[in-house]
Amino acid sequence: MAWFKRTQKGIQTKTEDKKDVPKGLWYKSPTGKIVDAEELEENFYVSPEDGYHVRIGSNEYFQILFDDNKYKELDANLTSKDPLKFQDKKKYVDRLKEAEKKTGLKDAVRTAVGKSQGKDIVIACMDFRFIGGSMGSVVGEKIARAADYSLKHNIPFLMISKSGGARMMEAALSLMQLAKTSAKIAQLADANIPYISLCTDPTTGGTTASFAMLGDINISEPGALIGFAGPRVVRDTTGKELPDGFQTAEFVQEHGFLDFITPRSELKKKVNLYLDLILNQPVRN
Repeated sequence: MAWFKRTQKGIQTKTEDKKDVPKGLWYKSPTGKIVDAEELEENFYVSPEDGYHVRIGSNEYFQILFDDNKYKELDANLTSKDPLKFQDKKKYVDRLKEAEKKTGLKDAVRTAVGKSQGKDIVIACMDFRFIGGSMGSVVGEKIARAADYSLKHNIPFLMISKSGGARMMEAALSLMQLAKTSAKIAQLADANIPYISLCTDPTTGGTTASFAMLGDINISEPGALIGFAGPRVVRDTTGKELPDGFQTAEFVQEHGFLDFITPRSELKKKVNLYLDLILNQPVRN
C-alpha cells in the first residue's frame, strides 16, 4: 500500500528542482470551462465545452481561410506616424513602439491575397492586440489599398473587423478613414466585385460606422460584441436598462443588421459558398 502512504517523512524539494505547469497549457473560457490549449487550437480556437469563440488575430484567421496557409501579404511595412505629436499618459510614438514590440505587428490590420478553396481572395484582418484594434491612418490606408488590389485584379474582398474604434491619438485624421474606406467599398460595388464583412469580437466605434456594415453580406461569429458605443455608454446616455444580450451578434442579427452568424469551424466553407452564390458560379465543395 506504499502507493497511498508516504514511506518517508520530511521529504523536501529544492526550489530550483520544482516544476511549474507551462503557461498556455490550459485555457479557461468565461463560463469557467477548462480546455486543453492544443485541443483548442485544433478546434479553430473555439471551446468544445461551451462553443465560446476565443479572440484570435490575423495569423490565425489567415491560417483558417487561406489554402495551406499560403498567401502574399500586401503593404506589410506600412507604419503609423505622429503628425499631431500626441501625448496622454505617454507619447504616441512610444505607444506605437511598445505595441509593435509586444505583438510583432506593424499596425492594427494586415492585408493579404491568396487562394481559398482554390480561388483568389483578398483578406484584410484587424488585430485587437495592437492598441485595441484602433483605426488610424495606416489601417484606413491598408484597407483602401487592399480594395484597390481587388479592383485591379477583379478579386473578391473579405474584411475581418475586430476593433475598439477610431484611434484617438490621430484625432480627425483617423475619422477621415471612415470616409476613405467607405468610398473604396462603394468602388467595389460599382465594379460588381463581392465584398463580405465579417464582424468578430469586438466590432465597435468607427469600424461599425463604416466598412464593417457595408458588406454585400454582413456576417459574424457567435457571441461577438457589435455596436457603435459600448453597452455601458449607451446605458449611461439613455438612462435605461438594456435588454438581455444587447449588442451580441444574435441580438444584432435579430434586429436586421447581420445576414448570418457563422461558427468559425464553418467560416471558410461559408465565405466561399456566399461568394459562389453572389457570382452565380458553380458551388465549390
